[in-house]
Amino acid sequence: MTSPPIASVSARRPTLGVAIIALNAQARIAQCLDAVRFADDVVVIDGGSTDETVSIAQTHGARVIHAPDWPGFGRQKNRAVAALGTDWILSVDTDEVVTPELAASIRQALDAPRADVYALDRLSNFCGHWVRHSGWYPDWVPRLFKRDAARFSDDLVHERLVFDGRVDKLAGRLLHYSYDDFETVLRKVDAYSSAGARQRLAAGSRGGFARAVGRGLWAFLRTYLLRGGILDGQTGFMIAVFNAETVYYRFLKLSLARSQERNAGAGSGKC
Repeated sequence: MTSPPIASVSARRPTLGVAIIALNAQARIAQCLDAVRFADDVVVIDGGSTDETVSIAQTHGARVIHAPDWPGFGRQKNRAVAALGTDWILSVDTDEVVTPELAASIRQALDAPRADVYALDRLSNFCGHWVRHSGWYPDWVPRLFKRDAARFSDDLVHERLVFDGRVDKLAGRLLHYSYDDFETVLRKVDAYSSAGARQRLAAGSRGGFARAVGRGLWAFLRTYLLRGGILDGQTGFMIAVFNAETVYYRFLKLSLARSQERNAGAGSGKC
């Protein structure tokens, strides 16, 4: 008598790849990579790190691809996605850690998919404090998706996953250690405001001192009052100030870039 076929032998388990972009991320990348060991493939696109990021990533089993020509967050993430040949892709940042509960939810979703895109419940940490208001939480971020079902926008900063159809949610948290210390806060104010200014310059937006002050003040009030930052205590106030400063400097830098463009144009027109 012939034995019946065993389904588990013939059915192929869906594969999962993890897409990561990195730049001088030695502080957290080991923890990030340890949490995604359940994946079939992990790719790290390195933007030219000068610390131990690359060696740590290689030691933890990741494939490292060097790409120092920084095109912006969105395009760099699409490079990481393109480097994977798996059925499903999970995109995480070097300062994010997949909890065991979330890892279990991801595996279950791949075994019995209910959607092509899944959102993760991200909880962020600001200088040692978990933030549960301030517009930072709840924070459902689409990060797990079936190959060819989604891609990242080409934005220089604050990129987003672009897809059609519905998104489902997974149980478990994605822990986001976004700002370990105040020095990191100051560096990101400068980096984010510069990237935002370049993005708005390309889009034809206007800057100016009055606009910078007004937008900065609105960013503070929206974060601290409308989005409940006051409920996060001192941390909420710090986040509101951080958001206000980022917006304020973004529009000042945009105004400066516009002035430089005008001066350059005037200079080229001289005899």
